Amino acid sequence: MKIIVTGGAGFIGSHVVDRLIEENHEIVVLDNLSSGNEEFITPHLNKDNFRFHKVDILHDDIISFFEGVEAVWHLSANPEVRLGAENTQVHLEQNIIATYNVLEAMRLKEVRRILFTSTSTVYGEADQLPTPEEYPTIPISLYGASKLAGEALIASYCHTFDMHAGIYRFANVIGKRSSHGVIYDFINKIKNDPKELEILGDGTQTKSYIYVTDCIEAMLAGLSATGKNRVHVFNIGTNDMTSVKRIAEFVCEAMHTTPAFKFTGGKRGWIGDVPIMLLDASKLNNLGWKQRYTSEEAVKKAIQDLLSI
Repeated sequence: MKIIVTGGAGFIGSHVVDRLIEENHEIVVLDNLSSGNEEFITPHLNKDNFRFHKVDILHDDIISFFEGVEAVWHLSANPEVRLGAENTQVHLEQNIIATYNVLEAMRLKEVRRILFTSTSTVYGEADQLPTPEEYPTIPISLYGASKLAGEALIASYCHTFDMHAGIYRFANVIGKRSSHGVIYDFINKIKNDPKELEILGDGTQTKSYIYVTDCIEAMLAGLSATGKNRVHVFNIGTNDMTSVKRIAEFVCEAMHTTPAFKFTGGKRGWIGDVPIMLLDASKLNNLGWKQRYTSEEAVKKAIQDLLSI
């Protein structure tokens, strides 16, 4: 199958590419390398079933790349949740308009299937934990709003232009090649100052963390969904949580250091931060997917991944 992966040189996207190449698909990666890294896909560059195009799906003409494509894995996005409070345009452009551009290219080239990486932040501050897919979506961040808008665009295109979609709402995905997030931040802060570690909020923020390979396997499991629905929505996360303070302790232990913790205060790490998050992934469990790592196991593994770079 010929598949486009947008953002395929990024953290999660490059792992998707690895897995799809294993299954002998023909892969076309579209990535402007703004947050991706060509090194992540270097092992595939000389393969007959792989093509990489450095293009910007927001500004460039991408339609010709969709010729003969059978499915699109749309992972391209700006993943920095906190950035929306500083720049209100960034998620509008990179997460909504860019998604529209992908859907338009699909429509014009009659590509019928899309898989979209969404986020737990579409639920906002859910008072039902674990949170099921049917829970009302009231995001409290511009990032969450942009992903929810992307979901809505995809659903409307599917019903209007005879497409099908799998929408995946992620917990915090961590692991090898990650270039942002709490673990990445803590490691770099300690490298810069081993005597003091700033922790945003009060450290009690407690969430689900899923290792990247578990996430990819969950996405593949979602492909087996059947029924009359044009759009299938799935949560992807672990069945447990861990706190930011606990992650800080794990990082310090792995780096053999004991800095003083300096909390910035408040229950949120930043404007739009959701203090508690746990997703109900039973829909994917019923399709045969099971997590391999708990949140704490995933955190410890991700710390070792990032320290071994």
